[in-house]
Amino acid sequence: MNIIPIGTIHTPFTTPENMPIQPPGAAGVKGSIEIFEDYWAGIKDLDGFSHILLLYFFDRSTGFDLHLVPFMDKEPRGVFATRAPRRPNPIGLSLVQLDEIRNSTLYIRNVDMLDGTPLLDIKPYVPEFDQALQVRTGWLKQARKTVHERRSDDRFKQ
Repeated sequence: MNIIPIGTIHTPFTTPENMPIQPPGAAGVKGSIEIFEDYWAGIKDLDGFSHILLLYFFDRSTGFDLHLVPFMDKEPRGVFATRAPRRPNPIGLSLVQLDEIRNSTLYIRNVDMLDGTPLLDIKPYVPEFDQALQVRTGWLKQARKTVHERRSDDRFKQ
């Protein structure tokens, strides 16, 4: 398997403590993405989309637990039933708003990742492809209402 970063995500968050844990909790927070020169041609036509999905590497996350207490709960859950950063393959996913593309820089908002995070891939958000109509949210059914107020702490620090 060969996965390499295509760019770097820049945000106002330099430490994980007290940062938003999901894009809804980061409403309006601005950031940018520096696309590496080898991949500049790949952002052609991306400016027609209002939102993009970012796949990135939790580069400051080490180790993992198969059961953990997520930010949105007080009970241990299976890691694959959470979006916690300490995972067997530390890959993050965020839906962000794309405000502008200038040269090789994407200007985004609703950022919930650390400054300097390696970007692995970008995919355009298309409601007809990405929005499920009948959804179950498992243990998050009640907790998801508080995502706007939730902030990270040091529980996943190793």
